[in-house]
Amino acid sequence: MSKNLTKRSEDYSKWYNELVVKADLAENSGVRGCMVIKPYGYAIWEKMQAELDRMFKETGHQNAYFPLFIPKSYFSKEASHVDGFAKECAVVTHYRLRTAADGKTIEVDPDAKLEEELIVRPTSETIIWDTYRGWIQSYRDLPLLINQWANVVRWEMRTRLFLRTAEFLWQEGHTAHATQQEAIAEAEQMMNVYADFAENFMAIPVIKGVKTANERFAGAIETYCIEALMQDGKALQAGTSHFLGQNFAKAFDVKFATKEGVQEYVWATSWGVSTRLMGALVMTHSDDNGLVLPPNLAPIQVVIVPIYKTDEQSEAISEEAKTLMAKLKKLNISVKYDDRDTHKPGFKFNEYELKGVPVRIALGPKDLENGTFEVARRDTLTKEVVANTAIVAYIQDLLEEIQTNLYDKAKSYRDSHITEVNSFDEFKEVLEGKGGFIAAHWDGTTETEEKIKELTKATIRCIALDRKEEPGKCMLTGSPSVGRVLFAKAY
Repeated sequence: MSKNLTKRSEDYSKWYNELVVKADLAENSGVRGCMVIKPYGYAIWEKMQAELDRMFKETGHQNAYFPLFIPKSYFSKEASHVDGFAKECAVVTHYRLRTAADGKTIEVDPDAKLEEELIVRPTSETIIWDTYRGWIQSYRDLPLLINQWANVVRWEMRTRLFLRTAEFLWQEGHTAHATQQEAIAEAEQMMNVYADFAENFMAIPVIKGVKTANERFAGAIETYCIEALMQDGKALQAGTSHFLGQNFAKAFDVKFATKEGVQEYVWATSWGVSTRLMGALVMTHSDDNGLVLPPNLAPIQVVIVPIYKTDEQSEAISEEAKTLMAKLKKLNISVKYDDRDTHKPGFKFNEYELKGVPVRIALGPKDLENGTFEVARRDTLTKEVVANTAIVAYIQDLLEEIQTNLYDKAKSYRDSHITEVNSFDEFKEVLEGKGGFIAAHWDGTTETEEKIKELTKATIRCIALDRKEEPGKCMLTGSPSVGRVLFAKAY
């Protein structure tokens, strides 16, 4: 099985596109801009889902489901929200088809026009807040902590698998609170949940921060975010959490009676991550040989490949493998025994390397004789011979070591690609030469932010939560600045 992957150093974008397809994660579909997520890719997404779902429920959230279609009139109730999504909306205008005059083709029935067009969900704030009006009457109904797992459609002209598709999968949390302080605390909490998940489960280091006014979610008062850095020096927004104030409550007339009997508007948040995380996973860890998956997310954590010539050898190896598999499964380690006789061991080694399986065990007649296993780790491509008496503990420790190593490697790269600059010329030089995050002074105006984007294609990724208040001068205008912000080119 020849991988024939383009090298990252030659064409990073081409390498990514080839790897997603060749590793069986996803492929383009017959619908322009939409993807098919294949079983191996979906198994990774399911692991992400399961862990996030657990974390949401631990913080008191419940899952619900809301309609895919949203009446057009709902969008006009919150002006900044509709402005933010108007150009990305897919619209349903008719409810019936009919056979055309030629008797063969199908056409839209012009007599079946909807009285009001329906928007295919780009995000659910409007339909959810219309629903919440009936769910919330008094302070006893608060806080309302709801999440939904769903698909959304945002019409995209230029698409890339996982990173930007017209339809994608995600979760979206929507919460209602009695006070501003509670809502802000919720938005911050969910940003921290996302950061915890990214770092400890995906092995991706992130920077926590807030977006500038220009980069906020449409309709939000504050957008909290986690920003990650890919191997090509571009940033990727890995998750966002929004403090919505009372904007949607006022737009949809969602009030509650306080303990004193006074009617007040509730305070809101929304937060979400999507299958874009799959793209982040690929681009953070993988190499020129294929995927590199952190053990916490790998559908197969350990694969055992038998090497034999006779049926007798095959049976003896199979028995030894089954014994090991039973022990590993008791420790909740996912393990596969690949006894396909249609492919040679070399093909299988290549296949599992491409698919990023963290640990590969080769087991042949000599291993049986010596009471050993040959263990190869995907992250470093190194091998060890391990005694069968020590193999279970060795694999358990190795999986933890690989998880930690992947995070440390990504963090080392990220940290070495945060560069402070003090002039616009220096900024452009680092942006084109080194890439990564650039910490620079900015005067706080939207005009300057947009001018920098226009000149360089770099955007302010975030104002880091842990930044030092450091007076300086804006690198472009020379106007006063209260501290550095992080710029980067981004996906």
